[in-house]
Amino acid sequence: MWVFYVVSLPLTVGMVAATLRYFAGPAVPARVLAVVGYAWLCSLSFVVLVPTDIWTAISGNQNSDVGFFWSWSYWSTFILAWSIVPTLQGYEDSGDFTLKERLKSSIQKNMTYYAIMGSTGLFGLLLIIIMRHNWVHGILGFAMACSNTFGLVTGAFLLGFGLSEIPRNIWRNADWTHRLQFLSHKVAKMSTKLDHAHQEYCSAIYVVQATSNQMSKRDPLRPCMDIIDNMLARMLQDDALFKPSGGKLGENDMDYDTDNKTMATLRRQLRRAHEEYYRRKSDYMNCVMEALELEDTIRNYEQRGVSGWKYLSCFRENRSGSLGSFLDSTEFIWRCLLKKQLMRVLSVILGCISASILLAEATLLPSDVDLSLFSNLINAVGKQEVLVQVAAFVPLLYMCICTYYSLFRIGMMLFYSLTPGQTSSVSLLMMCSMVARYAPPISYNFLNLIHLGGNAKTTFEKRMGNIDDVVPFFGRTFNKIYPLIMVVYTLLVAGNFFEHLTDFFGSLKRFKCWTDQEDMDGLDPSGMFILQKERNSMEQGRKVSEHATPLARNFSSIGKDVESGNVPLGEPTAEMAPERTTQTKHSGNVAFKYSSVRDQSSSLKPVEQVQKGISSVSINLEAGSPEEPPSASTAPESPPAETASRWASMKMGLQNFRASMGSKKFFRLSPSPSLGTNASATESLDEIFRKLKRNSSNADADHLDDDGLP
Repeated sequence: MWVFYVVSLPLTVGMVAATLRYFAGPAVPARVLAVVGYAWLCSLSFVVLVPTDIWTAISGNQNSDVGFFWSWSYWSTFILAWSIVPTLQGYEDSGDFTLKERLKSSIQKNMTYYAIMGSTGLFGLLLIIIMRHNWVHGILGFAMACSNTFGLVTGAFLLGFGLSEIPRNIWRNADWTHRLQFLSHKVAKMSTKLDHAHQEYCSAIYVVQATSNQMSKRDPLRPCMDIIDNMLARMLQDDALFKPSGGKLGENDMDYDTDNKTMATLRRQLRRAHEEYYRRKSDYMNCVMEALELEDTIRNYEQRGVSGWKYLSCFRENRSGSLGSFLDSTEFIWRCLLKKQLMRVLSVILGCISASILLAEATLLPSDVDLSLFSNLINAVGKQEVLVQVAAFVPLLYMCICTYYSLFRIGMMLFYSLTPGQTSSVSLLMMCSMVARYAPPISYNFLNLIHLGGNAKTTFEKRMGNIDDVVPFFGRTFNKIYPLIMVVYTLLVAGNFFEHLTDFFGSLKRFKCWTDQEDMDGLDPSGMFILQKERNSMEQGRKVSEHATPLARNFSSIGKDVESGNVPLGEPTAEMAPERTTQTKHSGNVAFKYSSVRDQSSSLKPVEQVQKGISSVSINLEAGSPEEPPSASTAPESPPAETASRWASMKMGLQNFRASMGSKKFFRLSPSPSLGTNASATESLDEIFRKLKRNSSNADADHLDDDGLP
């Protein structure tokens, strides 16, 4: 037993420390790190205690040490999750300036939560008095019943979702084409969110500076304003590359200097805008790096004969020497050959474990049938301590991973955000409270899947037996009936029932979660263009996301002007609709620059040539990008007759497109100094975007003048 402790406990502590260091933001205080680290340690200790408890029950050598560790872990997570962490979370989220005011704000925000907890406790107290139970065991049993019921009811759906999605997502991500398509759409969305967060952060900075400038030194609120000014100065000092731009004042943004509460609101708004911007920036950088590395992997695999089966990366210099050649070959074998196959093998293995867990959950109710693979495996190894603990440790760890995976996915859409290196204190505390609430119910549910011979019971099952004494239905009976609902739910998730349901009822699409299945209609043109710009910037020695904000802003503004500016959404032109559909599905000219999708481009070359003739905007973009020359190998030369015919059709399409654009009052397509064909090839894309926007705004003004004529 102690051998397993010596190995597993240091591993648990190391996992907690590494996870905190990976996710925690630079501004997270030490008190939050201590509370979160202790809560995670107590929660993960259940994964270590359950195998040890099973072994002591089989061997019959149950001692007080296991009982002590159970009590320490269980009640630590209980107190942290239901009392300490919610209060500390409200304290960290508050923008007040004194300890007393921050605690007061925290209590006020948690009043609804405290009211529910108090009502539940009062109901339990009345139940204990009516049933005349022992006070100590009655109160502890009722508290355990409430916590276990909450964790099992909600945790069953989280576990079921993870059992289905984790193997399926691993299998999908092994497909390079699918993953690149998903990342291209994700990069486009992330860049838009980053731009929005940048504007909100700049607006918050502008409001703080304007409020500070209008406040005199003798104002009674000046000390509060000085604290906010110092916080802003530290923020700007930590990131010397950040340059505020685009900040605007709203209608009521100058009303922050009335009392302490409004100043606290201003401080909280600035802090949250700062956290949101750097969280979006971190998400964007991680997504871009993953996409660029995947493009390198695809390119190396396609050109393996030329490179000599060596991995060549655009982000580092080539390795030299015999050792460097060996490392390049090893990296190629891992990234281009082994990793993809191992992911598929892992997906199949996890799928089998998921099916075994569902079978065991479905057969919990009949006591005379034991179809649990884990129960039979543990009973088969008999008295071999290490094998017993490993057989219990692996499936329990997988159940925890499935539950917490679902918790992260759902929570990041609704309550909090978990971002590498930029997770705020509030998000860390919310995450640790949820982890602490679900650890005991998952462990208890796993113990119900194990049928030990000779009616042996583990220490944890004996402790949870207090629930049967106080609230019989929510004890062992409830833990056997409710998992059947989870089995049905998991099968529905695996069959995409809920996605079909939301698609059938259009009004329910707002509740649909964004998964890897969505946005798979080809590569996203804007996402691929942003990836190319980021690659060029990195090759020139710049960092990722230096120019992400202006790029995203230009894309959103041009899309708004061209696609929906002065034309009703329900009335697109006949020439414009097929062009937009084709660009969305086939990723336009940008996609053909990537050798990773050469198989797609070979079948879409006529579409590419027609698009080049129709879309004058894409022509100007290509002309203004000197670092992206068209590849000579992407399109072979056509016969003269075929080329002449295509140019004639392109000319006719351009004339029709121009006439339609003029009738619908889009921006003018006539040559201009900023958009003509003689545009300088040395212009940057940012300058071209600005000229496009300026020309669009001038055209809109001309159209307004024309509408005003009699």
